[in-house]
Amino acid sequence: MRKHNALGLLETFGLVFVLHAADAMVKAADVELVGYANTASGYISVLVAGEVAACEAAVAAGVKTVEDMDGKLYSHVVIPNPHPDLYKITDRYRMENLLPYDHLLNLPEEGES
Repeated sequence: MRKHNALGLLETFGLVFVLHAADAMVKAADVELVGYANTASGYISVLVAGEVAACEAAVAAGVKTVEDMDGKLYSHVVIPNPHPDLYKITDRYRMENLLPYDHLLNLPEEGES
């Protein structure tokens, strides 16, 4: 896994808000969408990684998006120079470690036609 100079996180209530925020985040800056977590009772966190300034811009874009939609923003943070041990937590929420959707869509495996 690629390690980054910063982690950016945003937590809001509801899938629509977090999807729109995540879209704004990855469009606003050169960040990697690392993953997400459904934390509790409808609250969902999204995690991005990249350079410090990129994560700051991405999180700011996500916050603005949620606020513009009159959504409930629970929390947000940028962690510059994260301690390597944090990846023990964040790796669990990486997209490739979450439930894959391919089997739900009946998509062919790579190389199949």
